[in-house]
Amino acid sequence: MKTWKRLTLAMLIPVVVSAILIAVYITDDFIANLWWFQALDYGFYFWLRLLYQSVMFLVVTLFLFLVFFLNFWVGSRYLGAAVPAEADGEPRASAPTPSSAGGSYGTSRPTTAGPARTTRYQRIYDRFQRRSLLFYLPLTLGLAVLVALPVYGHWETAILYIFSRDSGITDPAFGHDISYYLFALPFYLLLWRGLLFASMVLLLGLALLYWLERWIVNGSGRPLRRGAKLHLNLAAGGVVLIGAWYFMLDRHLLLYADPHLPVFSGPGYVEMNYILPLIWTAMILALTLGALFIWLVNTRKGLPALAIVAVLFAGTLALRYSPVVPGLLQEYVVKPDELSLQSPFIDHNIRATLAAYDLNEVETRQYPIQDIPWDTTSPEFQETIVNIPIWDEFRLHRVFQELQEIRSYYTLNSIDVDRYTVDGVYQQVAVSPREIDLDNLPEGSRNWVNEWMKYTHGYGAVMAPTAQRAAGAIRWLMQGIPPQSAFGLTIEQPGIYFGASNYSPVIAPNNSREIDYAGDDEIVLSDYNGTGGVKISNWFRRIVFSLYFGEINIFLTNQINQDSRILFRRNIVERVSTLTPFLLLDPDPYAVVTPERIYWIQDTYTLSRWYPYSYTATADFAGVPHTFNTIRNSAKVVIDAYDGSVSYYVSEPDDPIIRAYARAYPGVFKPFSEMPDQLQQHVRYPKRLFDIQLGIYGRYQQRDPRTFFKQEDLWVYPEVQWENEVRVIKPYYVTLNLLDPERLEFSLLAPMNPKGKNNMRALVVAGNDGENYGRIVAYSFPRGTLVYGPAQGDAFVKQDPRITQEFALWNRQGAQAERGSLVVMPVNGVIASVQGVFLKAQTGASFPELVRFIAIVGERVAMAATIEAAFSAVNKTAGARDAAPAPGGGAVSFPDSVEIEISPDVAPEANAESTDDE
Repeated sequence: MKTWKRLTLAMLIPVVVSAILIAVYITDDFIANLWWFQALDYGFYFWLRLLYQSVMFLVVTLFLFLVFFLNFWVGSRYLGAAVPAEADGEPRASAPTPSSAGGSYGTSRPTTAGPARTTRYQRIYDRFQRRSLLFYLPLTLGLAVLVALPVYGHWETAILYIFSRDSGITDPAFGHDISYYLFALPFYLLLWRGLLFASMVLLLGLALLYWLERWIVNGSGRPLRRGAKLHLNLAAGGVVLIGAWYFMLDRHLLLYADPHLPVFSGPGYVEMNYILPLIWTAMILALTLGALFIWLVNTRKGLPALAIVAVLFAGTLALRYSPVVPGLLQEYVVKPDELSLQSPFIDHNIRATLAAYDLNEVETRQYPIQDIPWDTTSPEFQETIVNIPIWDEFRLHRVFQELQEIRSYYTLNSIDVDRYTVDGVYQQVAVSPREIDLDNLPEGSRNWVNEWMKYTHGYGAVMAPTAQRAAGAIRWLMQGIPPQSAFGLTIEQPGIYFGASNYSPVIAPNNSREIDYAGDDEIVLSDYNGTGGVKISNWFRRIVFSLYFGEINIFLTNQINQDSRILFRRNIVERVSTLTPFLLLDPDPYAVVTPERIYWIQDTYTLSRWYPYSYTATADFAGVPHTFNTIRNSAKVVIDAYDGSVSYYVSEPDDPIIRAYARAYPGVFKPFSEMPDQLQQHVRYPKRLFDIQLGIYGRYQQRDPRTFFKQEDLWVYPEVQWENEVRVIKPYYVTLNLLDPERLEFSLLAPMNPKGKNNMRALVVAGNDGENYGRIVAYSFPRGTLVYGPAQGDAFVKQDPRITQEFALWNRQGAQAERGSLVVMPVNGVIASVQGVFLKAQTGASFPELVRFIAIVGERVAMAATIEAAFSAVNKTAGARDAAPAPGGGAVSFPDSVEIEISPDVAPEANAESTDDE
């Protein structure tokens, strides 16, 4: 007996173990995700999203199941039921008797059915009657699931509808709150499609059921019972009502029509005075047509009326959707008086578009154009010119990579422009976190232990100012490994376990210990002591993650200890996208260096295609095109680079979409005021959003419908011909005092040209600091006033013979000279442009070094070794230019005091004037 027990136990153990492994294999994705969300303190949010999906699917499925089942159950009550005697005196069938099927009724054989029909089908029919539930239950459940699946795929549309609230803004056409269009209308359309499909399936199913009943049992000549007819009539009426509901929704869809592009978006005179009445007419005719059809089927009367209404309905739809009549109306009614007739609708489009893109509060000012000479000794002038960002991200990236990556397994993947107070001075800087890059490890070092346990993180950051006063090497504010600074900048925990690069999963801490950084004499090791990742100390978790990652070594290794955690989804974009897939991410997350550690800030957006009357834009995000007619930078996401914690802060509390999400997911979105002060100081207005807004504002700054209709004042980005390509000057970060004359602020600046012209039309600036964050001011120049644009300034530089000569001389010395980005800056009422000249060796270790500054004011051009000297040279030529224009396309040669002389035997930087900030 004991032997049998042992054998049984020996057989059960592998079966149980196998069952557990199979269960874990099937559910490992769910389990790993649950643990990951819980490790980030988003466990409740994980279950809440799952609950919303499940409840939405179950509710819709249950509703449809009940509709289908109850209707088919009611239909089954009439299967084979007797009908009243006809006028011809045919005998009645015997009365029905209850069958064993729940709610169904059996019947005696009807006398009207022929013997062949009765003997052939009655036995099968009787069996079906007794077991009808076995047929109806799976059928109706399958139909319910089939119809519910599309709704399940759009469950978040329903959630937004449930948690939405009024925005307080109404549309001018129908008087609905904007929230109706953002949330209710998409949900109603989704609901309409589902209900229409369900009602048609139900009607066809009932019609088929009753037809088979008559054909099999009663004979095709017998009419249906009154209850069966009423049932079919109700089902048909449901289809008619749901179909007619579309026309109610179609009225509101008119607000998204774009027949008048490129002049304006949304409906116009024809749509609101011709097509809208046709929609109302079509809805009335659809209801009438449905009623007449049901009447005809039941009474065999009313065919002429049905035919007439059908023709009218078809004609109405033809008039509604045919472009011919609207085109004729546009040509012969609207066009002769188009401006007058379309002005109200153009005004609707302007107002809606500005509100949808958060541009309705843009301030417009006239810029007080002045001419030089300046007072170059004034503190305001000095503060402005020494903060001009002469270094662009592209060239800084090359310098950073060449001089500061240091080890092959580190990468300075991005350059982030920000502002810091360094040594008591508020200044614009470039920051680049030093991230891990295992792809650059030597081939012999690419093994499992190194990739999972040794090379686990990046280390520190590099910081340098974007402005530079004198030619020469770049000035480092923070550099080296470990990070060092001559200006008192420190990072208590410089480890970067989560970043913007492609990070693979790692296990930390572990018995092998991690490589922190390579010192002068030894490799410094460390042990991770953060809260990031999922604990992996027990064997069950090791099994789950071995299956999840397909890595058996996770289970087999003996380097895991009680404190070990597995860190995965370490790329911050993947991390945020997994947590909140409903938010669109800005393509440029940026690092913030604090005295404690490094953080990432990721801008996110909510967008929609459902803002009425608004212009529809298309923009790429991470290479994926998105179409929308409203967008908001709704939330800022802060990710701790050391422990991977993720916090969401609402930056647009008036955005109805983010408010709906905040109500749906309590505790996920925090008020912006709760963001730590040291991070609030580094919040930036996103370039991507400003770029989209200016693409809209370039047209919609024409707020008067008459001006807008003529399109006489379109603004576009300047373009500059650079070698073999045309470069568009997009918005860039600068430090200036446009928003507040009393202080310098970190701002986004964009010069704008009139469409088709190279002169400058306006400067648009967006604030980033304090109460001015998000404040947009458009400085326009008086019409008739010539302000040279970047392309014209670029032409003056290329036409200057002295500058051309210097470039030729540099290039003959085995180096390559190149001009940097052209930075347009307002300086004390004067629109100036500044450009750096960079020299790089034509060798393998090639990186640019700043050697000269070019200053451009109007037609005046000067180049010098310091930015002050370049501006002084332009300043001194102010009077001389008017008296004696220099040759070479209006460019001015340098005065003797700042004339540049390059000796072939002397390096360019040797001529730089010494103005070291340090």
